[in-house]
Amino acid sequence: MAESGGSAKPKGRRGSIDRLPPVFRLVLVGKTGAGKSSSGNTILGRVEFHAEISQSSVTRQCCKRRGTVSNRELVLVDTPGLFDTALPEHVVNREIAKCINMSAPGPHAILLVIKAGRFTSEDLDAVMKVEEIFGEDAWRYTIILFTHDESEADVQTQLLAAGSRLQEILRRVGDRYHFLNNSQANDRGQVLELLEKVEKMVASNGGGCYTNPTYLQVVEMLEKREVELRELYQKKLEEQIQTVESKYKRQLTEAQRERQQVEKRLQEELAEVKRYYRALESGARLVIENTVESDSMENIVKHHKTLKLTLTS
Repeated sequence: MAESGGSAKPKGRRGSIDRLPPVFRLVLVGKTGAGKSSSGNTILGRVEFHAEISQSSVTRQCCKRRGTVSNRELVLVDTPGLFDTALPEHVVNREIAKCINMSAPGPHAILLVIKAGRFTSEDLDAVMKVEEIFGEDAWRYTIILFTHDESEADVQTQLLAAGSRLQEILRRVGDRYHFLNNSQANDRGQVLELLEKVEKMVASNGGGCYTNPTYLQVVEMLEKREVELRELYQKKLEEQIQTVESKYKRQLTEAQRERQQVEKRLQEELAEVKRYYRALESGARLVIENTVESDSMENIVKHHKTLKLTLTS
């Protein structure tokens, strides 16, 4: 059970619209299949979250996405794994921890997603799970998000006919609710109305986010772990730099050694060429002596070639 908490309030007039946060953190909670992921996509106006109908392990993991809607900076956290009864307890607990990490230092709004229609025992279990995770005070930061694909008038009628259990949940959240038709994501008016309700609720809570001792501990832990990770990355970076420098130093050493060998070979070959032609020069008289005046220079060179082995020996 989460410890009770409250608002992390900025200083200033309570409820003042001027004290609204620059970024709103919204957490989507509710039973599997209620439409959490689809609602997140509708709010952001683009597909960012995997549909809950998928049974892959990816769709069961908490996920955080950012976006801007009507000049409002939003951070949405989808929580499919928190309410999946098919998952082992240790997996669910890990997802709960991830949800708290992703929404730290605390959510400005908890959107409890309920599929419009009959309020089931699974819906009630999800509601109890929300209180278990976040604490009783979290209801002051909660809006019920009824998802539907019918006309709003029909949904309103269903709401009026809702049983006592749902009426009790509505009472807990201060009768804050909103209808969202995810089959009409292009209807941006319904999204703006939701965000206006979020702003009004946040302002009534002093402009701050919900927090509790668990969140405070998480914030401290995240800051500490972030410093440790940055230090680790810095250490790894320095080690990698040394590795790269050593590799290229070896290559440079090998290249230098190879260059020295090439230069040595060049000097040896130049010396041999010079010796060869000096030997030819010294034997020029002998070559001439073996020619006649009528011999062309071409013939002399040919004769020279026949003698060069002797001359250079």
